[in-house]
Amino acid sequence: MASDAEQAYETLIQFLYRAPVALIQLGADGAIEMLNPMASQLLMPLAPEGDLDNLFTVLQPYAPHLAQLCATFQPTHGVICDGHRVPLRASLSAGNAPAVLSLGLLKIDGGRFMAVLTDVSQEARREQRQLASAARVDSLTQLLNRSGALEQLQRIGRRPRRPEGDFCAVIFINLDRFKQINDSFGSEAGDQVIALVAERLRSKVRANGRAPGPAGISELAARVGGDEFAILMDGLPERAIAERVALRLLSQLSKPYRIGRQVLNCSFSIGVVAPDAAAPASADADDLLRDAALAMAEAKAKGGDQCVLFEPGMRARAMLRGSLESDLRRAIEDGELFAVYQPVVALRADGGIDKSAGVEALVRWRHPLRGLVGPAEFIGIAEESGLIHAIGEHMLELACRDFVRWRQELGPRAPRLLAVNLSRAQLALPGLAAKVAAILAASGMPAASLQLEVTESLAAQGAQVQEQLLAIKALGVKLALDDFGTGYSSLSSLHLLPVDTVKIDRSFISASDTSAHHGVLIEATVKVARSLGMSTVAEGIETPQQAAVALRHGCDKGQGYLFSHPISAEAIRTWLTETAA
Repeated sequence: MASDAEQAYETLIQFLYRAPVALIQLGADGAIEMLNPMASQLLMPLAPEGDLDNLFTVLQPYAPHLAQLCATFQPTHGVICDGHRVPLRASLSAGNAPAVLSLGLLKIDGGRFMAVLTDVSQEARREQRQLASAARVDSLTQLLNRSGALEQLQRIGRRPRRPEGDFCAVIFINLDRFKQINDSFGSEAGDQVIALVAERLRSKVRANGRAPGPAGISELAARVGGDEFAILMDGLPERAIAERVALRLLSQLSKPYRIGRQVLNCSFSIGVVAPDAAAPASADADDLLRDAALAMAEAKAKGGDQCVLFEPGMRARAMLRGSLESDLRRAIEDGELFAVYQPVVALRADGGIDKSAGVEALVRWRHPLRGLVGPAEFIGIAEESGLIHAIGEHMLELACRDFVRWRQELGPRAPRLLAVNLSRAQLALPGLAAKVAAILAASGMPAASLQLEVTESLAAQGAQVQEQLLAIKALGVKLALDDFGTGYSSLSSLHLLPVDTVKIDRSFISASDTSAHHGVLIEATVKVARSLGMSTVAEGIETPQQAAVALRHGCDKGQGYLFSHPISAEAIRTWLTETAA
């Protein structure tokens, strides 16, 4: 009769042989002393000619470091490794052979080890599928990301086309002035807006990217950039449907968004590309997405809140834009940028003007091949590329030097004030006030004679912009609110802005001599500004009638083609010394 010890050993052996994991006892040199059936099943496909004498030899092609792990493990017993992944060759994965093993090593005593092997092939495949899926899905919106969208476009491009009425399209959507939302309300609010936009898109697309549904059309929404989305459409019976869908989306997306207690009104720029039926098979997915983005950029350049269809000429314009950026970098170094000045005159009660009130500096570019390039063509490029900082500093230095020279040469007939514009990007740059102070000191420009101008929409932004403006005012520099009446502030909030002068937008002035409504708005602006100790400038005066209206409603100064176009620094001397009208 077997002893208790023998029965216990027999029970242990039975357990080892029936265990659902591979168990292998081996010596210090890797020689296999015992293995259970599961171990044989897992190792046999790996063993050359079925040789299972040594575990280190069997696993050498897949885990060559096992022998060293065991040899360098100093304690007399303990866990050497646990859950170590051992990927196998793809050729071994056919049929029921494992693709990935999980290895555990345990030191039993000074000369023996126990190895535990499990087949984790299904788990590894599941993880790979999850990772592949995650790599194609945007974490914030759970829409496809750019990579997933491109993959889907490639599938669309490979699909055979019916002879007639079988088009695809890409609708590219960008949220206008999204940075302003982040700057004003914080990035968390920005993320909430993006999530709400994604939810609206998700609710509007049909078939969710599957094969064309009952209506023959499939649509798929994707987030392809920070504030950029795309709708991928396939199976369209006619290309015009894409534009109709885009216009419907523009209307739906533009409805207000509630973020906490705030209600935000957002606008969108949309570009649409719908290639010919024969094109998708050969068109590159990147090209389709790029063309749709080019159309969107055209919509944004036109002021946003609209939809634009792609046309081939946009590619040439984009190439020109890229060429201009390269040329602009060189232009700063080679001194091709220069300043022109538009006079600002004081309006006298007798109908005359005081020419010495001031000038506004405006940047121009004399390109060696293209000739004179206007600011509308390159300022946007400068802001997007970061070159606006260098251009802004260069212009301020140049204008300050010209102003000081006029004061030296013309004495009391010289301009009393120099106005220079600040861009959105410049105000976002830390230390702007220190740079202005350094330029004032280097040029000898009196701080009180410098006026920096910001647009109304920019001045009404968040705390960071306000801090920058206050730091500039602390230098003794004046601030002006440009284009008043076109931005986000109102007369009731004018007192919140740290400005000295309000420049009334030319759109009010141009209609003032024919529209009583615009005349009332000008008068109200002047009265509120005066009550706050601010002066006013009427912009865009082109006729004597408009000048008379501005004077009648109390504007202190005027600026426009009636008095002078922008002219060179040398021409300013002549203009100032001519007898005033």
